[in-house]
Amino acid sequence: MNEAPLSAEVRQVFADKAPILEVGSVSKTFSLQGTWPWSARRTVHAVQDVSFTLVPGEVIALIGQSGSGKTTVSRMVLGLEQVSQGKIMLEGRPWHTLAESERRNLRVFYQYVPQDALSALDPQQTALEHVVESLTVLGGRDRAKAEREGVEMLEKLGLAHRLHALPREMSGGEQRRVTLARVFALQPRLVVADEPTSGLDPDRQESVLEDMIRNLHPEAGCILVTHDMAQARRWCHRGLVMLEGQVIEEIRFPDGQPQHPYSRMLFDPWGEHDLTRSSDF
Repeated sequence: MNEAPLSAEVRQVFADKAPILEVGSVSKTFSLQGTWPWSARRTVHAVQDVSFTLVPGEVIALIGQSGSGKTTVSRMVLGLEQVSQGKIMLEGRPWHTLAESERRNLRVFYQYVPQDALSALDPQQTALEHVVESLTVLGGRDRAKAEREGVEMLEKLGLAHRLHALPREMSGGEQRRVTLARVFALQPRLVVADEPTSGLDPDRQESVLEDMIRNLHPEAGCILVTHDMAQARRWCHRGLVMLEGQVIEEIRFPDGQPQHPYSRMLFDPWGEHDLTRSSDF
């Protein structure tokens, strides 16, 4: 799969499907200590009134620079950050109000691809052992079945020759593929990928993203967190551009064009854009 065109026919198919994810007017505030011990605490509005839905088979991008709120939104979707206001529904279930003990058995269906692959991997486990652990602990497979499925998944991701390699023995791209293998072996219904190609050269970025999209279940949904507008256009059906915790624009890919000056700057960082007009923000 090289692109994700969103024709009128595909849009209608999406419109006819019940959402996997519904994010409704979600906000997140943090209370931070001041610079000095005697300084007053201050409130930071990391996310403000964000709403969107995701349906089966759809890939959407949360786009923005560091500090825009996109990672905080993705973490709230998975229940890794608590919601300050608003609601998050996963397959009709009010996810934001569930206790972690209630979420635990459901997490196998809603998976996270981390930005820093190396720190997410156990330095003492081989590629195959990482996948087998996911399949036995989260997927409930017995050891023999988990090993068979783990080998199959790693082979699909081009790691047949690296089954017994430790993380420190792998390249950055191979480490990313191990984190993908752990996730996709479980056949989740929702995948949230937080800058999954960070630190890779452009060719490896494209290869890792292609592997990620290609291995999504046809009825799964995916959120790609990225700062790269071109990457989002190539691999996603639509993008939500975030600035200062708010969604400032939604762009339909591949043909939709950014209108907001900030969005245009992300797409063409070397172009001339007027970011001084306060009415645009």
